[in-house]
Amino acid sequence: MDFFDTHAHIGLIHEDQIEQLLIVKQAQRAQVKHIVSICNSLGDFDQVYSNLKTAKQVYHAVGVSPSEVTNPGHDWDLQVIQKASLDRVVAIGEIGLDYYRKFGNKKSQIELFIQQLDIAKELDLPVIIHNREAGSDVLSILQDRIPPRGGILHCYSEDWNYAKKALDMNLYLSFAGNVTYRNARNLHETAASMPLDRLLIETESPFMVPSAYQGKRNKPAYLSKVAEGIAELREEPLEEIAPVIFENSLRVFGISGHDA
Repeated sequence: MDFFDTHAHIGLIHEDQIEQLLIVKQAQRAQVKHIVSICNSLGDFDQVYSNLKTAKQVYHAVGVSPSEVTNPGHDWDLQVIQKASLDRVVAIGEIGLDYYRKFGNKKSQIELFIQQLDIAKELDLPVIIHNREAGSDVLSILQDRIPPRGGILHCYSEDWNYAKKALDMNLYLSFAGNVTYRNARNLHETAASMPLDRLLIETESPFMVPSAYQGKRNKPAYLSKVAEGIAELREEPLEEIAPVIFENSLRVFGISGHDA
């Protein structure tokens, strides 16, 4: 079985290039064939991209996260467009809204989110969406602005009713290690009920470690525990759902079987 980690902050697990490449090799040994590397800060992208340029199993997303809204005055749109043209960049992200951390203000976050969605439309790329305590505004904005290639609600944290609305909008839902937590009933219902062809998995490493590795720092090599947890919730064999989830990942990022 092959797995695809659709969201890992490799640069936050380790800053050192050798350690980052070791993380990727460990993931390969754990049957994680591909990883999408995410940088929360646009300023970190170049270094992480350079560090991983020899790791052909790693793809990249580039975007301006809501945390960056507190650093105004940058030519973010030009930087994102330039970096998105690089080899193996497959998405704009992570972008979105975070009302929990209260970065800047709601208006400035929304303006930044819309700007990034418009860039994704212009570049014909999917989006990777961060949503923390901003679910209503995220869906409202996406209703009018979702790019043709659609996108991913990463580290899904809402309930099944919310998921049904998202699924009607050409969105995929990606589950992280918190789906394995005993008290995450909303996630359990959603993972069990949603159509398998829209389901993705991620580690969100170094955060959201699966319950089997509680107390450790998360990494892509732990991804199979997320898949196992979802298989158990759906009461379906892992051997049957894993290939479908892997194909979903290739499809959302526009990666051909030959490239994979």
